[in-house]
Amino acid sequence: MPGVQDYQYLAPEILLGAAGLLLLLGGAIGRGMGNRESALVSIVSLALTAGLVLRVYSVVEAGKAAHTFPDPPLILGGSFMLDGFSFFWKLLVLVATALVVLLSIRFLDEGGYRASDYYSLLLLATSGMLFMASGYTLLTIWISLETMALASYILAGYFKREVRSNEAALKYFILGALSSGILLYGISLLYGATGTVQLAELSVRLGATQGNPLVPLGWLLLAAGLFFKVAAVPFHIWTPDVYVGAPTPVTAWLAVASKAASFAILLRIFYEGLGSVSVEWQTVVAVISAATMIWGNLAALTQENVKRLLAYSSIAHAGYVLIGVLAVSQVGLWSVLFYLLAYSFITLGAFGTVILLERREYAGETCADYAGLARRSPFLAGMMLLFMLALTGIPPTGGFVGKFYLFAAAVQGRWAWLAVIGVITSAISLYYYFRIVYYMYMGDSDQTTPVPLQAPALVGVIAFCAFATLALGVIPGPFIDFAKRSMLPLP
Repeated sequence: MPGVQDYQYLAPEILLGAAGLLLLLGGAIGRGMGNRESALVSIVSLALTAGLVLRVYSVVEAGKAAHTFPDPPLILGGSFMLDGFSFFWKLLVLVATALVVLLSIRFLDEGGYRASDYYSLLLLATSGMLFMASGYTLLTIWISLETMALASYILAGYFKREVRSNEAALKYFILGALSSGILLYGISLLYGATGTVQLAELSVRLGATQGNPLVPLGWLLLAAGLFFKVAAVPFHIWTPDVYVGAPTPVTAWLAVASKAASFAILLRIFYEGLGSVSVEWQTVVAVISAATMIWGNLAALTQENVKRLLAYSSIAHAGYVLIGVLAVSQVGLWSVLFYLLAYSFITLGAFGTVILLERREYAGETCADYAGLARRSPFLAGMMLLFMLALTGIPPTGGFVGKFYLFAAAVQGRWAWLAVIGVITSAISLYYYFRIVYYMYMGDSDQTTPVPLQAPALVGVIAFCAFATLALGVIPGPFIDFAKRSMLPLP
């Protein structure tokens, strides 16, 4: 039985979940909490949670150095892992969620919807992500994933008076429920074949299992469920409609925090749970990666809606990340961590610019709406230019450094052909990213009114993301070292 002390290491997850429930309760009492009060509670809760994550990390590391803490650092009967890998993803999703909260303040003010429920759902979903990052049994991971997913379905349809938002929530729920069922069925088959759902034991027993037809079917179904969560082809069909229909801050959160947490469990399961059959799943991941890069970039070429364009861009970037996953090398692993770190700031900055232009007196829906933006707001045009450069993978941005190392990992292995596809599709992406840039700097527009920058939190997030994007490209060393200290053991 787990000791009481084990639960002390769950303090970050408990605090964030309690804060989410507090916001839900506060919104139901009297007139409820206002938008800015709810946002302040959310930011403080996320900051305190991040502090607890760092505190737990320091205690675990000190315990390992003094040989008073188990190595590997497993608690709760081997179902919860407290390694550097889990702490990396926890900090990333906490920072991403905090930035999304700041992106949401003006958006909720103008939308007229109850804010406390919105922030409560964000915190509850993020607490599920923290459990995902540390989950070390397939069932723990699945339950954590559903905690995140259930809140995400509601957030996607939060603007319930908007038809597109309702449609996004319904599609996301139906397809998400289907993928969760497939994932659970794969888990059940693997359990039937091996008698365990604990990742380390699962890998050992899979290596000793020969000729059992349940094994390949089980891990294929498990992989299909995970590929849905990261929006890899052909499991991506929910992404464009959900990204367009969901409130834009929620879209940013799905594209960054949800994707990062999903890749965290994908890496954990593939490396530590399916490590002994890596030769088998590498071929599948290679095909999925190539298809995702190709389709994501080709489909984006014809998009005029900026959110739909960024949705297909998100699909394409999932393909790039999968290159690092299948490399099964140190370079491949830490390049995935670095790339998703850079991608998070780049994408949040791009969506922040979209949100600022979506105010009532401006339109930010289509590429043509950005015509003449360089004259109306040189700051926003410059920020969007930087984020488009980074998404393409052009120096001196973090996007370039991330792609460089992902492709290098592929070349070092036997996947050089995937690196070639990655370079070609990155060149293709230059067209649709720079279509927005063309409109901003070369397009003609009847709109001459300057865009007011009267949302300090929103402008601050955009500027911070731009700074982080450049820092990751100009001085990547400290961030790469951080990623290297957070790696999983190779299978």
